[in-house]
Amino acid sequence: MSRARADEEEYWHSSKFRAFTFDDEDDELSQLKESKRAVNSLRDIVDDDDDDLERVSWSGEPVGSISWSIKETASGSTSSLDGRDSSLQKGSSSYAALPKQASSYSLSSLFKGRNKLSSFQSLSDALTDTGVKNYAPELRRPRAEYKDYSSDWSPKDTVRRMQRGKVCSLERFRSLQDKLVLLDEAVAGHDGNVITAVLIFLKRTLRREILFRELEVRQVALCHLIHFLRETGEQKFLLDLLRFLDRTEEVALSQYREHLNIQDVEKRREFLKGCIGLPFSAEDTSHIQDHYTLLERQIIIEANDRHLEMAGQSELFRKYPRKASILNMPLVTTLFYSCFYHYTEAEGMFSSPTNLKKTFKIPDKQYVLTALAARAKLRAWGDVDALLTTKNWLGYTKKKAPIGFHRLVEILQRNNAPVQVLQEYVRLVEDVETRLNLATKYKCHDVVIETYRDLKDRVQLTAYKCKVERGSAEEEKIQSILSN
Repeated sequence: MSRARADEEEYWHSSKFRAFTFDDEDDELSQLKESKRAVNSLRDIVDDDDDDLERVSWSGEPVGSISWSIKETASGSTSSLDGRDSSLQKGSSSYAALPKQASSYSLSSLFKGRNKLSSFQSLSDALTDTGVKNYAPELRRPRAEYKDYSSDWSPKDTVRRMQRGKVCSLERFRSLQDKLVLLDEAVAGHDGNVITAVLIFLKRTLRREILFRELEVRQVALCHLIHFLRETGEQKFLLDLLRFLDRTEEVALSQYREHLNIQDVEKRREFLKGCIGLPFSAEDTSHIQDHYTLLERQIIIEANDRHLEMAGQSELFRKYPRKASILNMPLVTTLFYSCFYHYTEAEGMFSSPTNLKKTFKIPDKQYVLTALAARAKLRAWGDVDALLTTKNWLGYTKKKAPIGFHRLVEILQRNNAPVQVLQEYVRLVEDVETRLNLATKYKCHDVVIETYRDLKDRVQLTAYKCKVERGSAEEEKIQSILSN
């Protein structure tokens, strides 16, 4: 029995692992060393480059942290000393000092960059070894340089950053008071882009009734929002805002602008008819009525003229084909078209120029200027003369140009009027200097000669004799005047 017990004791003392004894004062230290040996032996099994595994030291600190590195370095130096002292004290081979392995992590390991060498370096070796590549720590950027959102900017600071073109989050302004302060700061900054950006944020985050009420007392911001809504075409939101502000005329004008988006002419005519009853001012109501009437006339004229042009029954349409439709054209363009194609029609016809003048109350000056341009383009000089001829109550005829004869001469010359026609109207220019300039410019020699004769200016008349052709009727006329 004693023999078996002795064998058992020898078995336990000869094993790789020692049994627990209460007499062993350094048992905890031995267990720690054995555990570290086991961990170091696992390095050959586990891939050192596996970043997905989080390794933890015996102190509980994540491997690679600064605190772990300091403790690992300190424990290495103290362990070797403790081991050496214990070996001297006990003198046993089982308590021999274990050589402390160098630190398994270099400086690059400290910042998550591991060294690929077969042997591991200590922290001191990593600092002195220039052949090993060290990875610098990724320092955090200053907070002011972050482009992402910050939660501690005041409304004033936020507006200033927006003025400098930096990205700022407006979502942190959640209370109504903060949003209004932000809007007031934006208005005070006098930057239209910032004001518009803040208004878009308020439009998205506030109810319409609250936003409208607050904007009613902030006219600058209100004008910015109205302009923004008109530019972006948010018609429904704009109409709701104008109705809340009781701006009935602006509501009517905004609805009237919708006709620009209607392409079908019949639908546009019906839309304009419905706009007549909107709450416009008296002057605007008259314009809407004229617009509706004009479009109605244009539809009738277009239908008739298209039929005449396709049938080929009109010589004028064959000689001068239409270049575009008259639909949706302005009043002046319609009058020019009427004077060009329908000048001789009776007043009772919708396409008659005189009917258009009477219906839309076109001023005489505008009517004469437009009709003159149309008839001169057709080289209908007889119509031009009749247009400028008036009769007084005694029956005498007189030429009168509401636009001035000097402008009349320029219009006729642009339409290649002959010299005989030009001379007739240059003579009617009252200002002598203007008359001489026009006559000289357009080579109306008779007018120049007659003017110098009336002025009894022999010197100028003699000088002008050199400017006309020799042997011409003008030269003989000048010689006759000088001889008399």
